[in-house]
Amino acid sequence: MAASRPAAAANDAGRQRVLLVHDRFPGQFGHLAADLAADPAIEVRFLAGHADGGVAGLEPDLYRPARPVHADTHPYLRPLERAVLNGQAAYRRLSELRAAGFEPEAVHFHSGFGPGLFLRDLFPSARLVGHFEWYYNGVDGDAAFLAESPLDGDARCRLRTRNADILLELMAADLAVTPTRFQRAQFPPALQDRITVLHDGVNTGFFAPGPVRSPRLVELGLDRPGPVVTYATRGMEPYRGFPQFMQAAGLLLRRHPDLRVVVAGSDEVAYSARPAPNEGSYLEQALAALPDLDRSRLILTGRLAFADYRDLLRRSTVHVYLTVPFVLSWSLIEAMATGCALVASDTAPVREAIAHDREALLVDFFDSEALAAQATALLADEASRVRLGAAARARAVAEYDLATLLPQRRALLGLPPHKVARISAQRSSVAAS
Repeated sequence: MAASRPAAAANDAGRQRVLLVHDRFPGQFGHLAADLAADPAIEVRFLAGHADGGVAGLEPDLYRPARPVHADTHPYLRPLERAVLNGQAAYRRLSELRAAGFEPEAVHFHSGFGPGLFLRDLFPSARLVGHFEWYYNGVDGDAAFLAESPLDGDARCRLRTRNADILLELMAADLAVTPTRFQRAQFPPALQDRITVLHDGVNTGFFAPGPVRSPRLVELGLDRPGPVVTYATRGMEPYRGFPQFMQAAGLLLRRHPDLRVVVAGSDEVAYSARPAPNEGSYLEQALAALPDLDRSRLILTGRLAFADYRDLLRRSTVHVYLTVPFVLSWSLIEAMATGCALVASDTAPVREAIAHDREALLVDFFDSEALAAQATALLADEASRVRLGAAARARAVAEYDLATLLPQRRALLGLPPHKVARISAQRSSVAAS
């Protein structure tokens, strides 16, 4: 890794210049971007390939690749070609900003999609900090976890090559961060000492127990009393255990005539392999496998506004979170902070955040019967729900609170402390990270 550069120095106008770079605005940088945009001592710009949300006081500059990936490119190299195209487009757009007078002292980029590839070449004296989410592995990783048999050699070689742009970005960065110890452990041992574990942080003042006031939940009939099992996701897909959850939901709805099951999120794919066109979406497949499901008690909310999603967590009797060994979702920490009684998958990223029968009940990812049984146990045991929910919130506050972690992120960029900005970085869905 390049030698660490000094803290960002103030420019001639007395403001420190910071550049944020992410394929999707605002992504993991939402809270940081809101904080920097609200800080009069900072001039911040955000470069992105796509805009998925908003940050008060900040509009992203967008880059556009010159062309798509060629169809005849070797399959192993298509992700690298896409990353190079994104990196080239980012370089060209930033060259325009630099010519117009914007020269950042600190740059924070998100790795894995390419826009960070050539930042060192354009800004050689900037303090360059990378956010590294994932390193792909063909053995004991996310892809192998879902496979019915060990991955073949072709798949393992493809996954190894997928890391090429990530390694280039890691070698160019002064500092590197990743949200969890589990995610750092995916990188080769020789590189792990280069990476600092620092979670993005959750606003535990916003995500906290409290009254439910959402008009959207009233529209959905959730103002009526009765037990509610909730599940929140960016995309309804295997990586987040959606098929297993739906099987458990079918069991729960048969066993509890007064129960409603609420799924917040979109019928889309974020991480998993896309189903074949003739197979239907993962939601359609799940519903087809449950022909006797009482659809009147299955509520599909679609994407929820931030406050509506928080109020759904407050309304939840039991909340379910499932994931393969992969990037840990923000939604787990948000549910913990809100004091939800959780049933979650007994997988490595989850075990880092919660322990069985201390902050949640953990179950085998693939065992829908066990999931339904644990949810049933919590539905019948208010004392356990209160105990687990309180412990989950206490751990979220102690280990994942934005007020503690955001100043640490600023410090990595060489920036002085600043009060945490109000929640002004909005996601349009309850996205996993």
